[in-house]
Amino acid sequence: MASVQQHQWSEADRSRIIEMAWEDRTPFEAIASLYGLTEPAVIQLMRAWLKPASFRLWRKRVSARVTKHAKLRDPKVLRGYCPTQYKR
Repeated sequence: MASVQQHQWSEADRSRIIEMAWEDRTPFEAIASLYGLTEPAVIQLMRAWLKPASFRLWRKRVSARVTKHAKLRDPKVLRGYCPTQYKR
């Protein structure tokens, strides 16, 4: 796999990866299954694409979230998003 900096993501893919990384209930494993990015690769990507202050806020937020890791989640949580997140 090419490094994060060498890979040419479309604007839509890049936006979606960042959005998924910011979401509290979307685990890193979901990003890995959709985009092939490991947690360290997501961190590298976020560091490259966010402003430094935004990256620091994101790291602080993610570091405190059990829901960002599938193995640490409550087994009763079967979804990756809040039911009201995607209203139709």
